[in-house]
Amino acid sequence: MKRGYTNRTLYINLTKKEIKIKSVSDEMKEKFIGGRGFDIWLMWNSLPKDRIVKWNDPENEICLATGPLGASTYYPGGGKSIVTSISPLTGIIIDSNVGGYFGSYSKYSGFDAIEIQGKAEKEVLIFINGQDHIIQLIEANDFEELSDNSHLLTQQLTEKFAKEPSEKEKQLVSVVSTGPGAKYTRWGLLNFSWYNRKRKWASCKQAGRGGIGTVFADKKIKALICRAPIYDVKRNNPANPEKLAELGKKHNKNIIKFDPTMNQMRFVGTGYLPDIMNITDLLPTENYRFGQHREIKDKNIPYKRQVWFELFGEHTGKGADGCWLGCSVSCSHWISDYEVMTGPFKGQKVIVDGPEYETIAGCGSNWGVWDPKWVVEVNFYCDTYGLDTIGVGTGIAFVMECYEEGIVNKDITGGLELNFGNIEAAIELIHQMARGEGFGVVVGQGIKKMKKKFAEEYGGDPQFLQDIGMEHKGLEFSEYITKESLTQQGGYGLTNKGPQHDEAWLIFEDIVRHSIPTFEDKAKALYWFPLWRTWFGLCGLCKLPWNDVPPPSNFELPIKMAGELLQAKIPQHVQWYADYFSAVTGIHTEPDDLIQMSERVYNLQRIFNIRQGKGLKEHDSNLPYRAMGPVTKMEYESRQERYDNQLKELEIDVKDLSTEEKMKILRKNREIQYFKLQEAVYEKRGWNAFGCPTIDLLKRLEINYEDLIHVIKPYQ
Repeated sequence: MKRGYTNRTLYINLTKKEIKIKSVSDEMKEKFIGGRGFDIWLMWNSLPKDRIVKWNDPENEICLATGPLGASTYYPGGGKSIVTSISPLTGIIIDSNVGGYFGSYSKYSGFDAIEIQGKAEKEVLIFINGQDHIIQLIEANDFEELSDNSHLLTQQLTEKFAKEPSEKEKQLVSVVSTGPGAKYTRWGLLNFSWYNRKRKWASCKQAGRGGIGTVFADKKIKALICRAPIYDVKRNNPANPEKLAELGKKHNKNIIKFDPTMNQMRFVGTGYLPDIMNITDLLPTENYRFGQHREIKDKNIPYKRQVWFELFGEHTGKGADGCWLGCSVSCSHWISDYEVMTGPFKGQKVIVDGPEYETIAGCGSNWGVWDPKWVVEVNFYCDTYGLDTIGVGTGIAFVMECYEEGIVNKDITGGLELNFGNIEAAIELIHQMARGEGFGVVVGQGIKKMKKKFAEEYGGDPQFLQDIGMEHKGLEFSEYITKESLTQQGGYGLTNKGPQHDEAWLIFEDIVRHSIPTFEDKAKALYWFPLWRTWFGLCGLCKLPWNDVPPPSNFELPIKMAGELLQAKIPQHVQWYADYFSAVTGIHTEPDDLIQMSERVYNLQRIFNIRQGKGLKEHDSNLPYRAMGPVTKMEYESRQERYDNQLKELEIDVKDLSTEEKMKILRKNREIQYFKLQEAVYEKRGWNAFGCPTIDLLKRLEINYEDLIHVIKPYQ
């Protein structure tokens, strides 16, 4: 490596059994940086340009990359990888970020990115042997029987591919795998492992979103394995190692000092968040109908404040450890000796990685389930079956409401009573997904397909199904109530990939701090934050050290953060990251430069979506109405005083209006607000009324390549 780059990518074609090494040009580094940028650029140039590519076409690729700042042990959060593919759920590019050691190890083995195309005839293992400089495609049946379940498969392959059975050698092996659920659903995830000496176990982080694990299974990849060479802290060969060490030391000290008084990521991890979301009425409950437990609303009741926090504080590994070396946030938590209650592993004691916030919210409160032990059960099985807990959580919540509304019944569900709170029935659906049988396979195709099927075959009202089915562009919503946050509605609806919080998590600023009140403020936020957050995915970095452990000085800033002050969210950290990029690459960099780096990649991805037949204003519209406001009379009346007051502010006399009449007026107003926000955001992003990047914008960004202009020209 030199200044953060190996200057090579690895190409594997499974159909042709071909392995090639490609060089990385200076222009590729300058324009697309790494990580998600390299992934999308490689796919743009490798996929056919004369037709829409389907997710299960052999030409579809899985690309995996870290970035120039990734694989560094100097700076906290340097172990992220970004995986991209055409999604089985959306038909467009999905990008999913993940921790674990694989991305860093593949970089130490010589590659800035890995590009996998084609389909194998039989299940195959891809082995990158960074110690001996060998890459192999190995038929999986060359080994004695390998498990289909990811937690067992990961242990087996860690043992088999370590040079010797020592912990030191196991720690040099990282495995990427999925599970049986990925074969039968569109919610397949990828588990990225790292051998954890503290746990004496190969633990995993998940690239969960968009069904990349389903593409992985369709290509008949049993696993990716990397055995890393021995490495040290200087292997990234930064331009200024002294400056890099100084910056890393500052940020690490900052985290260790302030985390105990902030979000306690080292002690609790993302498990701190459900109780906060519950108190602020933002925790998805019963398919996003409510923002907190229906009956426990007093914020002084200890149960509500502490149920999840105590689980993590008392029953998971205290102090935790990082999913990459040198990360002082160390938010990776686990539960040891968990005794499985259902399914094929019933009665066995296992280690469970997590649960993280999205799992707790999606497969807990969103199902009307408030018992932590059942969330742990779901977490374990989704991981080992290779299923995304956000897709599963939001998808089954939709089914539960359809069941309670009489759209589906026991004849359709195969006897399962899928009321809210019936956790045993929900878990049975997950087991069915892994077996490829029963109603679980129907559910596992995702909400978009379920809405169509439930309307056409079961007589459901298409408009009602659209209103309550929490997906957009085919991707299930991640776990936040957005009804009162126009900014977060835009943060979900105006994303490139669909409603995932990692692009624009602005709900707290909007609802709790009230720092972005006007359309102008919201439009600026929805320009800057998606680009800033994209930058982490270009460089191989985790956002949590920036976002979740701010110094106390940050709260001394003016509460109004719009305009010039918008970029001041943790300004000390923003400057540190610019300095960090400079120290690694040797390129003098300011915060505004980071935004332009992301802007190129963000617009490339938008144009790729247009090439795939999507990516315009019409595809950003049509959010499920529940993301904006109350769909049912029960929802409205649960917050009647709030909604009535909002109507009064619009100078509506609510005294003689029925609930249904009030809901209709509120809906019209909220939908108009969303469309106005679209226009304001498009203007800030340099897009036209179609939601399409302009040729002038591509010229400013210096990516006015002929093939990009060819795609957008009809919409200019």
